[in-house]
Amino acid sequence: MLDYAALAALAAVVREGSFERAARALHVTPSAVSQRIRWLEERSGCALVLRGQPCTATEAGRRLCQHVDRVRLLEQELQGALPTLAPQDGVRVPLPVAVNADSLATWFAPALAAFAADAPVLMQVAVDDEEHTAGWLRSGAVLAAVSSAPRAPAGCNSQPLGAMRYLAAASPAFMARHFADGVGAGSLARAPSLVFSTKDELQQRWARRVCHRHVELPRHTLPSSQAFVTAALAGMGWGMHPLPLVADALRRGALVELVPGAVLEVPLYWHQARAASGLLDGLTRAVVRAAAAALG
Repeated sequence: MLDYAALAALAAVVREGSFERAARALHVTPSAVSQRIRWLEERSGCALVLRGQPCTATEAGRRLCQHVDRVRLLEQELQGALPTLAPQDGVRVPLPVAVNADSLATWFAPALAAFAADAPVLMQVAVDDEEHTAGWLRSGAVLAAVSSAPRAPAGCNSQPLGAMRYLAAASPAFMARHFADGVGAGSLARAPSLVFSTKDELQQRWARRVCHRHVELPRHTLPSSQAFVTAALAGMGWGMHPLPLVADALRRGALVELVPGAVLEVPLYWHQARAASGLLDGLTRAVVRAAAAALG
């Protein structure tokens, strides 16, 4: 049998990022947390936590954390069916998910907020590129993810959400300065672009589609969807923006499309672990409903 006190200590260290904060969250001493994890590592025969600032889980540690998350969801559901088993303080269970920044900035956050307002959960949201969020689910770090990968990881279910529509846009002043003679491979190779991170290839994909060949783009890195819009409005660069974030700026003429009508659509999918949990199913219903309204 697994020692769930030790597993709770492991999950707390990974969630809080340090042994000291985990101890405070569990109302025990840091020494007790350290002893529980040391015992768990000896029992499993491998390292589970990478000590650092912050502490992170190894692959084995992430899988054990995912197991703890699933058990907590099942316990919460059981307490709902048998209220006499429920603790008096109304404990909320962690529910970790991964999502791309543009979905979080548009349609996902309202759905998440509405669900969490009534559900006994504490949402833990990891943000990554839509092509990489499935990796969080595969590693066991989260129980569900918004992803651009149509096939879910092993042990997970998948359903389509619709497609996010992206437009390449910049300020009129930026267009006049960098694209006065038109948008092509040469001008795109000189004009600064905006990317979310080194994983963000939307700008590169759009340039290839427009120019029919690879174009090496100069890039500013801004890890925020809202910062993309702010930077584009200020003339810092051009970028691929989700339509809901820039629709008003386009109507006002504060932003203009680089190539009118050249829309890039990114299909999105919801992957969730096959955990028999009403809470996870409830989150799925909220996400699918919100995506249907926003993405079509």
